[in-house]
Amino acid sequence: MKSIFITFDQAHRERILEMLERNNCRGFTAWEQVTGRGSVSGEPHYGSHAWPSLASAIITIVPDKSVGKVLDALKKFDQERPKLGLRAFVWNIEDCI
Repeated sequence: MKSIFITFDQAHRERILEMLERNNCRGFTAWEQVTGRGSVSGEPHYGSHAWPSLASAIITIVPDKSVGKVLDALKKFDQERPKLGLRAFVWNIEDCI
């Protein structure tokens, strides 16, 4: 099992959820409002007067064989929307109850 942690501009939440559904990622945990700034480019998401946008984050646990398919869909989504600020990180899941 692997976890995929996804961060993105909150304006695209519904599209990310639809993409997860299409890729059979049923279970997830979401944080509606997170702040941050990307390490490469893009605008900060601070929820402040100067930088009013916010980000969201989702973590989903998937079988190893599903990771490539989900990352490919996320990469395509990110390339179509360069201001999205989407990032995805994959971690091993050692145990689950």
